[in-house]
Amino acid sequence: MRALPVGEHALLVEVASGAAAEALHAELLRRRADGSLSVREIVPAARTVLLDGLDDPVRLASRLTGWDIPPLPARAEEAIEISVRYDGPDLADVAARWGVPVREVPEIHTAAEYRVAFCGFAPGFGYLTGLPSRYDVPRRATPRTSVPAGSVALAGPYTGVYPRSSPGGWQLIGTTDAVLWDHTRVPAALLTPGTRVRFTAAAC
Repeated sequence: MRALPVGEHALLVEVASGAAAEALHAELLRRRADGSLSVREIVPAARTVLLDGLDDPVRLASRLTGWDIPPLPARAEEAIEISVRYDGPDLADVAARWGVPVREVPEIHTAAEYRVAFCGFAPGFGYLTGLPSRYDVPRRATPRTSVPAGSVALAGPYTGVYPRSSPGGWQLIGTTDAVLWDHTRVPAALLTPGTRVRFTAAAC
């Protein structure tokens, strides 16, 4: 673990893996909730966690490296279910990379339980982990100039759902009608870090 001051009131903590970043994020949230840590924002990413609004980031940096970070705790609430039509244009390519028939891709994808590791790219976009590493797929060599909202996609170790139409290079395996971002909802994002997610296959 390495902690780097960012400006006067922020700290960027680098860790070795995505799992370590998720565990650190959970521990930081726990300490903020019990009052032992004063910080305004805690923002996880793939292998970092940013803390902003600190009174003394240098002091916290010296303490962090000595912390014992417990394993990621299980979330008590039920998983959010997202219904998917497995009709994406890259479905056959993903099946070929996995070495399975096309009909098995939905079975594999819906069998896993996912967790939102972090958010980014666009409001409401969550990077979900949960598929075994043997199902990692690369991004497309040539990104699409426009990916429709609701597209369910894979890239590397992550699954994601595009909350709005945008360019993108992920492998598209399906579509959903779930609303990922709604500014009238509290919170506006359907998926927030730590949320459990299950995908279900919709009848076509």
